[in-house]
Amino acid sequence: MRALKEQDTPPAVSALTRRVAVLVPCYNEEAAIAQVVEQFRAAIPGAVVHVYDNNSKDRTREVAQAAGAIVGNEARQGKGHVVRRMFADVEADIYLLVDGDATYDAPSAPKMIEKLIDENLDMVVGCRVEMGHESYRRGHRFGNRLFTGFVAHVFGRSFHDILSGYRVFSRRFVKSFPALSTGFEIETELTVHALELGMPVGEVQTPYFARPEGSESKLNTWRDGFRILWTIFNLYRGERPLQFFGLLAGIFVLLSVLLATPVVITYLEQGTVPRLPTAILAMGMMMLAFLSLASGLILDTVTRGRRELKRLAYLSHRAPFGVERRAD
Repeated sequence: MRALKEQDTPPAVSALTRRVAVLVPCYNEEAAIAQVVEQFRAAIPGAVVHVYDNNSKDRTREVAQAAGAIVGNEARQGKGHVVRRMFADVEADIYLLVDGDATYDAPSAPKMIEKLIDENLDMVVGCRVEMGHESYRRGHRFGNRLFTGFVAHVFGRSFHDILSGYRVFSRRFVKSFPALSTGFEIETELTVHALELGMPVGEVQTPYFARPEGSESKLNTWRDGFRILWTIFNLYRGERPLQFFGLLAGIFVLLSVLLATPVVITYLEQGTVPRLPTAILAMGMMMLAFLSLASGLILDTVTRGRRELKRLAYLSHRAPFGVERRAD
């Protein structure tokens, strides 16, 4: 038997030789969905466009089907539920996730897919570049910068637009992604999942347009902003428990010292403890600090074990576009 050698022809020669699925979660997008389906079918010849309707009250299903999409349904309301269903149902080699509001640039899709293949990545994010003043609301722009900066501080900077709904994935990313979110916070979970497992990822700048006339945004600035912030908080607590509970321990220690200082000074000067409730409170704060630190240490061990299982689930799928080797 001869030694292992590389194949003469790399497997990732073209996206055309691979199954590409365009995944479009939709809710009341009758005004835009036909344009989305037609543009992506033209931009990626041979790709299959899957539109999953999420209890639309208009003719989204009929319009998408007439435009040439395969239409599915998810009864549980929320974008996270739809993405989870699409990732479970659809079989492909490359997955492209895009919103059904015609704000994302379909001609950028081949470039994103090419980057995914050429660099052997698991996710490529379309970083939005505004093409008009109406593309972003002012609050959305500020919120995106805030959340992106927070995630970069906690998990490391790899993206400039973590809330983008325009992404390309490898099969092993999709089939190993737990998808626990239910709403618009799904983009945050997708980003953190990739960063936490150290996946190879990339970013491509893409134009971002205003919605077409007749299409309305389903994103509520304050409600969904708080939900995304709450998701980041929970992910930080779950993925960085030692840091989280260590910070709480530090706060409790500081409060305990502040409360105990005048009590100790009085005792040293007079030999008595007249402020007994304050002394008890200070002692309680210090006990909470030790309990918090102990919780962080225990949960950090649990988190490491869970992360190892997630990594093994990810590695159970073969590398998407790497150079294959075989034994002759």
